[in-house]
Amino acid sequence: MSIDGVSDLWDQLLGAQPDPPRALVLVTAVAGFLAVAITVVWRVTRNAVTIAHEGGHALIALLSGRKLKGIRLEFDTSGLTLSAGRPTGLGMILTLLGGYIAPSLVGVLGAWLLGGNRITLLLWLAVALLLLMLINIRNFFGVISLVVTGAIVFAVSWYASAQVQAAFAYAGVWFLLFGGVRPVFELQRLRSRGRMRDSDADQLARLTHLPALFWVGVFLVVNLLALATGAFLLAGQWLPELSAAV
Repeated sequence: MSIDGVSDLWDQLLGAQPDPPRALVLVTAVAGFLAVAITVVWRVTRNAVTIAHEGGHALIALLSGRKLKGIRLEFDTSGLTLSAGRPTGLGMILTLLGGYIAPSLVGVLGAWLLGGNRITLLLWLAVALLLLMLINIRNFFGVISLVVTGAIVFAVSWYASAQVQAAFAYAGVWFLLFGGVRPVFELQRLRSRGRMRDSDADQLARLTHLPALFWVGVFLVVNLLALATGAFLLAGQWLPELSAAV
């Protein structure tokens, strides 16, 4: 590739795209919500939330000085991240805390990038993170999940029109913002039935001597705040018009 070609590619990656139509922001918000709210759809789309969940565990484990042993993604949309290090202490607490809040926080990061119209940058970052995660996958279904997801995101970022890229990016971010909330309710429902006794919340309870329900509440509050923040960022292009109207 020539120097001019590299320069053009770099400009495309870091440059801002045009503002999307307001209708697109609203339609993708509805699409993201329905992908979470409709159970039969959620059974499939939840895999993307699991990828972000386990990625959150893995990232925090590495940042806290733990050694990442591997990640598994299962067909039933469950997952497991194994790391080596002290079984107690702040690093372990943060690693456990990172899972349920990761999809929502990734959604906020995506909303911030979209607020600056960095659509291409967002898509390429997603591909890069999926590739990094793929290195640590330890089961066949996990490999397939990440390869398929990464291929879809790359195909959209490389071949699709600007309008399609914008719709895909906005729908994906809305989905993560909404999709971070539902698993918390699912977690507590299963816990109330005596299942998932070794959930992230229960492990945090054993480490901190705070009730598991407290940690479920932390997950929920963080994710609801992330949803509100992300929605504010995604609707930011409307704020000047709303202020002028007032």
